[in-house]
Amino acid sequence: MSRRFGATILDAEGLRLTPEERRFFTSADPFGFILFARNIDTPGQVRALCAEMRDAVGRDAPITIDQEGGRVQRLRGPRWREWLPPLEHVQRAGPHAEAAMYLRYRIIAHELNDLGIDSNCAPMVDVATPRTHAFLQNRCYGFEAATVARLGRAAADGMLAGGVLPVLKHIPGHGRAVVDSHFDLPVVTDSVETLWQNDFAPFRALNDLPMGMTAHLVYAALDDAPATLSETVMTLIRDQIGFDGLIMTDDISMKALRGSLSDLARSALAAGCDVILHCNGTLEERRMVAEAAGRMDASAQARAERAHAARRTPDEVDIAALAAKLEALLDGRLDD
Repeated sequence: MSRRFGATILDAEGLRLTPEERRFFTSADPFGFILFARNIDTPGQVRALCAEMRDAVGRDAPITIDQEGGRVQRLRGPRWREWLPPLEHVQRAGPHAEAAMYLRYRIIAHELNDLGIDSNCAPMVDVATPRTHAFLQNRCYGFEAATVARLGRAAADGMLAGGVLPVLKHIPGHGRAVVDSHFDLPVVTDSVETLWQNDFAPFRALNDLPMGMTAHLVYAALDDAPATLSETVMTLIRDQIGFDGLIMTDDISMKALRGSLSDLARSALAAGCDVILHCNGTLEERRMVAEAAGRMDASAQARAERAHAARRTPDEVDIAALAAKLEALLDGRLDD
């Protein structure tokens, strides 16, 4: 590809693009888009919105969503499946958790792909602790790094098989947060040795995935700056964790980060992030972020193109049969 994408992932205000949004997206040419509940009504409407987004940039741009299941899912009943929180799903599946997670995310991928959504902000391989804040704990897959890595791989494999790009989050690990980063900046004071043994380990195990999302928290043993804005942490992610996929920030409008949106966008890119995720702002705020972020540099562009290439045609499966198998596994009526 000869053109450099805008170093942003952006959202829309409603169910269809406004003329102003369409003109803005054409000019800014964001790498991709993200959908929220306010963008979701009927299957036909979602397909039309996805088509409008791609038409605005003139290419098959990735469109992502937060469809973890449980509290964090933008597609909801009765039109789409309702899911247990991930931790509850894993605990209910017991010894069959790996198969259950694959099936869960293969079915989710089918629902997303049917709408034109080809990326999902999962797996979330943050390792839970007894003190993990409630906003995060039941979204985790477990309390041990090896278990979380294994189940995260199953979730990622299910999405990839269904034609959906997984986004590994929150790299390099958000499980020790005891405050909600949507509103406050978590500070983790554990040693580097503890972080490597626990928090960082699942991300190293899944470092081959095509995209990742940063964590808005401070690792005091590494840097005083939040990971998203820390060159030290971003270098660790690249060189020691070994993640060479596209790295997007978590939403830079979250209150864990302080400063103007323009300054935050520039700082995150300077630290080593590839693309800025900005959500829930006004059109003028989106313009500011897009202007500050500019176009991807050569390394980010190469990672973006590799992420594009990682998209697959979904394998052919009987979704009803997979759903029945998953229900049987969760109810203890079937061995995997």
